[in-house]
Amino acid sequence: MTAYDTNNIFAKILRGEIPCHKVYEDEHTFAFLDIMPRCPGHTLVIPKAPARNILDISPDSFAHVARTAKKIAVAGMKAFNAAGITLQQFSEPAAGQIVYHLHIHVMPRVEGVALLPPASRKEDVKVLEDHATRLIAALNG
Repeated sequence: MTAYDTNNIFAKILRGEIPCHKVYEDEHTFAFLDIMPRCPGHTLVIPKAPARNILDISPDSFAHVARTAKKIAVAGMKAFNAAGITLQQFSEPAAGQIVYHLHIHVMPRVEGVALLPPASRKEDVKVLEDHATRLIAALNG
C-alpha cells in the first residue's frame, strides 16, 4: 500500500494552509463542508492523525471519526430537516478514493431528491457559510 502523503489537501486544511468551512473540531477529529457538495450540508469528517484510509487508520482513531460522523449526522438531520443520512467512505482508487486522507462523507438526505454527481459543481461561498452556521447551531443546540 502507498504511504500517507503529508501534502494531501486535507492535511493542508488541518494545518490551516487551505481555508475551509469548519463545522466541528475536537482533539481527534475535524469536520468541514465539502466545497462541491452533493446535497445541502454535505460534510467531511477526518481524523487529525495521518491516515491514508480505513486500511491504515488505527481502530481507536477510526472510532473517534465514527463518533464525530454520528454527531454530524444528527446535526445534519436537524439543520436541514432531512429524512435520512448517507455516509460514504472510499478506500483506494478501485473504490473511488480521490483524496488520500481518510474521510467520511456525511450527507443529509431529503426524500425524492437525488444526490448531485460527485465533484460536479462548486458551491457559492455564501451558501456554504449559511450551511456551516446551520450545522454549528444544530451541534450546539
